[in-house]
Amino acid sequence: MRRPRCATLKFEQDTVTGMALILETDSEILEAYRAGQQDRALTAFVRSHQRFVYSVAFRQLSHVEDSQDAAQEVFLRASQKLGEFKGESTLQTWLYRITINVCLNMRRKRRFLSFFSIGEGEGERDVAAKQHATDSHAQQSEFDAFFNSVLETVPPKQRETFCMRYYDELLYEEISAITGTSEGALKANYHWAVKKIAAAIRTSEYYEQWRDNG
Repeated sequence: MRRPRCATLKFEQDTVTGMALILETDSEILEAYRAGQQDRALTAFVRSHQRFVYSVAFRQLSHVEDSQDAAQEVFLRASQKLGEFKGESTLQTWLYRITINVCLNMRRKRRFLSFFSIGEGEGERDVAAKQHATDSHAQQSEFDAFFNSVLETVPPKQRETFCMRYYDELLYEEISAITGTSEGALKANYHWAVKKIAAAIRTSEYYEQWRDNG
């Protein structure tokens, strides 16, 4: 199920109003936002930075729809935090960091979903998988909390290998150099961690939702 586009932060340029065009700089946008003109400021904010955010997302994801979804999520998160922006960097730098984090989460989700086909077989495979995004950032946070609770049930060595491979995207050779564990043992650790995680999530509501919406 695809998340509906947010009307206030809609990505297309035709949402930009003549009034918003008056706000041409980041300082003007921030001043308007803090003065209580949030809708006007946010419209100008999106217009000013949408090409940049989409460009960064596309370089990370190499897919038009995924990049549009990422940009939508970036501006949703940024709009919720814009009032807290302290000016320690430029807005563009701030948005860049948010965009990278959003894209990393999307890539991790895609890779994670591909793991479910591994749990039924032997060894590690790279499997193309659809991305089933949660309907909201709140639901994503709920899943992250659930996933972390599942990770806690995985034996320490298996959990360490999984996290270094999955989150840090390290090669087995690199993990071996760090931990002093043989690559064969690391592959076994990773395999059993994936099987345990996949088995746990197959019995969860999240797997049912993804399967029904897939």
